[in-house]
Amino acid sequence: MTNGKIVKKRPYPSPNPAIRLTEITYMSQGLRVKGLLAEPKAEGTYDGFLYLRGGMQSIGMVRPSRVAQFAAQGFIVFAPYYRGNRGGEGRDEFAGADRYDAVYAVDVLKQFCNDNIHVFGFSRGGIMALWTAILRRDITSVVTWAGVSDATATYWERTDMRRMMKRVIGGTPNRVPEAYDARTPLFEVEHMTAPVLIIHGYRDENVDIEHARQLEFYLKDANISYETWYDHRYAHQYPPAKNRETVHALCEWMKRQ
Repeated sequence: MTNGKIVKKRPYPSPNPAIRLTEITYMSQGLRVKGLLAEPKAEGTYDGFLYLRGGMQSIGMVRPSRVAQFAAQGFIVFAPYYRGNRGGEGRDEFAGADRYDAVYAVDVLKQFCNDNIHVFGFSRGGIMALWTAILRRDITSVVTWAGVSDATATYWERTDMRRMMKRVIGGTPNRVPEAYDARTPLFEVEHMTAPVLIIHGYRDENVDIEHARQLEFYLKDANISYETWYDHRYAHQYPPAKNRETVHALCEWMKRQ
């Protein structure tokens, strides 16, 4: 069955009366994968917004309120859960073959929006967003917020994730370095065509600021257009007021691309 083909839709309760939510089941590499679609109810033509969640399995799962928040900025938003989550087939692989769940989610999104597709990744979603922009040529812009860019660095930084990463990836970076390199998009950014916005807080203890700095270095070396919004005051999660302000600002940045 065709990648990106929608095989099931069901209405999903929305926290915002102006936004319609639908849970979508679509095909990715022969697997049925699920995700959440958010559409403004007001008539209009909207850009597409691919929302790539952070976390792994149930941690960092897509939140309806967050997806609706971005849709309220004037986008049609699709947020894949990734394979192996919420009843989807397959296994979450932390930017292994599951990167294609993001790649083919673009084809889902294109069935609802205009030709402009913006990709947003938070935390682990950052690595997924970069791979999506590397593997496709039809992305308008990319935003990575507190985003992972280096799988090897994540293993060494996050002692709480090591057991999971060893199981999913097949060992430690010392034992299977090629498996970690294969998940790290830094080495392939020259294939990107979309401009990139990097947002990161210096106090982030979940994803070190070095992920942003390394991404900046590789983008600059590849002559890819990018912008950075770094903040010395904030950690992985921004305070609510600053979060809302940043959401609005990044959406405006996307619309200018």
